[in-house]
Amino acid sequence: MRTVWLVSAALAALAVVAALTGLPRSEGVPSAPPVAVFPPTKSLPFALYTHCGIDEALVDGVYFEADRPLIGEAFSAPPGWDNPYQHGTITLPSTGRAVFRDHLGHEVTFHARPGANAFKRICD
Repeated sequence: MRTVWLVSAALAALAVVAALTGLPRSEGVPSAPPVAVFPPTKSLPFALYTHCGIDEALVDGVYFEADRPLIGEAFSAPPGWDNPYQHGTITLPSTGRAVFRDHLGHEVTFHARPGANAFKRICD
């Protein structure tokens, strides 16, 4: 039993080292989560889904979660936001962070959800 634990710990340590150093991973060792690839200083046009409130965003294949969700009455768009989408721009100021801004002065900051491969909640 102790041998199994030691092997598991060694594989986990190898995965961390490979992810941090960029070494190729071996079979069975999980890879690091995807990272959005557009330049962090560039703002790109973005349609933020607001229909059931603002809680998550999918940016360049990475799922992000709002630092402070904005949800209107009965899980709707917050007051003053378009529904179902608010058009603006998205910027990645640092790894794992995304900021949405629009022409009305709205701003929402998001953080990456490592390992996520779907939204937490699907809006109907």
